[in-house]
Amino acid sequence: MSADANAVAAAVVPTRLERLAAAVAAALPDQLLAVANHVGELTYEVAADRLMEVATALRDTAALKFEMCMDVCGVDYLEHGRAQWKTQDATTSGFSRGVARHGAMDAPIAPGRRYAVVYHLLSISHNHRLRLRVFCADDADPMVDSVAGIWAGVDWFERETFDMFGILFKGHPDLRRLLTDYGFIGHPFRKDFPLEGNVEVRYDPEKRRVVYQPVSIEPRVLVPKVIRHDNRYDPQLTNAPVGGTGN
Repeated sequence: MSADANAVAAAVVPTRLERLAAAVAAALPDQLLAVANHVGELTYEVAADRLMEVATALRDTAALKFEMCMDVCGVDYLEHGRAQWKTQDATTSGFSRGVARHGAMDAPIAPGRRYAVVYHLLSISHNHRLRLRVFCADDADPMVDSVAGIWAGVDWFERETFDMFGILFKGHPDLRRLLTDYGFIGHPFRKDFPLEGNVEVRYDPEKRRVVYQPVSIEPRVLVPKVIRHDNRYDPQLTNAPVGGTGN
C-alpha cells in the first residue's frame, strides 16, 4: 500500500469522540440536540419531557453504558452574554473590571431558557464521558424530573442544585436544602440574588436568640482595584532596554 493510500485510510478512521457520537445517534435518534463544545467532550441538549427516557437509555445501552453521574449542576442564563463583568476585551488590560449598567438590557432571554440542569456522565465500562443539558420549561417555578432512581448518586447533587438555584426535582426522595440554613431566604446562585443577601443575622440580647432582619448594606457594583504596575518587571531589574521592545 502506498503512502498516499495509508494517509487516506488513516484519515477515515473515526476518533473516539466520533465513535461515541455515532453510538449516541444510533441509540437515541432525533432525541438529542448536539451542543457545540470546546473541551473535547460531547454535549447534548434534551427536552425536559424526554429526560427520563434518554437518561435510562444512556445508562442501559450496551454501546454507551453511562453507569455513573459524576455531577449535577444548575445554570442560570438570566444575563448570559450580557454580564456586568468585562471578559472578552480584558486580556490586554489586566483583570476584568466591573461596569455599571445603563438602562434595561436588550435581547431578553426566551421563555423557558433561563434555568438549565447539566449532568456530567461517565462510562466506567468504555471510559468515555458525556454532558447532558435540560432546560426547565417554567422560569417562575423551574422543575425537572429527578434522575435519582436512575443514578442513585445524584441524590445530594440535586439537593445542592435545589438549594443554590431553586430548581425543583420532581420525584426526589428527600428534596431539602443542603448547604444553607433551614430558614434561609432565596437561592444564592441565582443571578438576580443580591450580592449582600436578603437578610442578615444578629443576636438579640432582649429576645436572647438569633434573629433575621433585612440587610442594612446599600447595593453597589463591585469594582476591583487593579494595580497595573508591577515592580518585578521594572526594566532596571530585568535588564530590559528602557523605552524599547527588546527584540
